[in-house]
Amino acid sequence: MSEAFDRLVEVMRRLRAECPWTREQTHASLRRYVIEEAYETAEAIDLADADHLREELGDLLMQVVIHAAIAESDDEGWTIDDVVETITEKLVHRNPHVFGDVEVTSAAEVDANWQRLKAERKRRTHALEGIPAELPALMAADKVLGRSDGPIRGDDLGARLLRLVAEARAAGLDAEAELRAAVRRHAG
Repeated sequence: MSEAFDRLVEVMRRLRAECPWTREQTHASLRRYVIEEAYETAEAIDLADADHLREELGDLLMQVVIHAAIAESDDEGWTIDDVVETITEKLVHRNPHVFGDVEVTSAAEVDANWQRLKAERKRRTHALEGIPAELPALMAADKVLGRSDGPIRGDDLGARLLRLVAEARAAGLDAEAELRAAVRRHAG
């Protein structure tokens, strides 16, 4: 790994060992910060603010590193190296067009292969399986629609909203991002 990353890991290990606040933290006590930092990172992306994005990605990375430090200090059986190795293996496995002999001609083919390989490993039995309950509703709807192809039943508000998400998917748009942009425009 890079010197900068190694230094971050070492700083966090030291904080875990020597800082009273960091020493008291658990995965559960930090849960809200993972969510908060992810949303702050998304906001920086939405605002197209490169400096803010760099800062927020650092805060998000800190969450990964502190959870790994907790796991290591509490003898949970994994470290930051395991996190890095796991994501590296996943990237290699799900990108056979780069690391194997699969040929693709478009980003859509790459995505289709990714989803197929993911489904093979996950072996989900239900469209909602693996979708976090706290995921924003429009994002959850988009994920469910991507996993199912049945008709949207009903004419209540929820069904109509789901149809709008399906319309956004069909147009290649992110319903969550579109609504956030509209809200910002509306708020002035």
